[in-house]
Amino acid sequence: MPDTPASLPPVPWTATSNGRPRALLLGSGDRPNLRAEAARLRPIIDQHVDVVLEDFQYQQDLAGVEADLAVVLGGDGSILRAALQMQEKQIPILGVNLGKLGFLASVSPADLPHVLPEVMLGECRIFEHLMFLCSVLQNEKTVAETLGLNEVAILTGPPFSLLNADLYVDSELATTYACDGLIISTPVGSTAHSLSAGGPILRKTLSAFVICPIGPHTLTVRPVVDSADRVYEMVVPQPNEGTTVVVDGRPLWQLTPADRVRVVRARPTFKLIEPRGQSYYRTLRDKLGWAGHLYQGSRQ
Repeated sequence: MPDTPASLPPVPWTATSNGRPRALLLGSGDRPNLRAEAARLRPIIDQHVDVVLEDFQYQQDLAGVEADLAVVLGGDGSILRAALQMQEKQIPILGVNLGKLGFLASVSPADLPHVLPEVMLGECRIFEHLMFLCSVLQNEKTVAETLGLNEVAILTGPPFSLLNADLYVDSELATTYACDGLIISTPVGSTAHSLSAGGPILRKTLSAFVICPIGPHTLTVRPVVDSADRVYEMVVPQPNEGTTVVVDGRPLWQLTPADRVRVVRARPTFKLIEPRGQSYYRTLRDKLGWAGHLYQGSRQ
């Protein structure tokens, strides 16, 4: 089935009092040349939006800032950090790719001068994507918690011996993995760590999670896709000294035998602006060298 626009209005910023949307300008200031590129692009951005906040350190509290969209300069990692910074108050993001892959940050700096006015005129789509809430519980008490967009990963850590990880789905023991780690990924994250561990690519708008073991100690174990409306819990009865819960590439908690890692659908959704001319399968071809494209080429 073709992509369909999310339930948001196609241009939610046209109702502003002066006709110009309010924008956040975000990015990773430690990225080489970001500040210079931001200064070069700022006049283009200022032609079409009112920048109400600029933050290249991801340190500002955005809870009290009213904005219609965010322009994020950087790569996909920069967008992940921006989504985390927004927390419950997610607004549409336009990603300008200063990185390498740019699966989420899909607009090149060279294209921004004509893409941005098109987006302001509504010549784009805004898609809502699944986010999750990851909690670490001890005796049913939450000791660590965060929103995430890509994945939750339990990584073996020093001394890097094999883990036995129990997976519970809706409080029922589903299986026990003998592995180097275990990933629960969203569709957006299915092209990240999960993909490198052998997981499937999911359309970003699906409402599902991928459960993907890392280096499973059996050839019969395969990734599983299941509904995002279930409650997923992971328990490692005998973790290594360095076994850690990592959310979107950032350590959250060092596991003990008493910990239970819970992953559920989050209330907010990640909102991504897709400019005109982009599509899901085109992105797979252009960014990932998708196997279907390669196979088609091999038959010509």
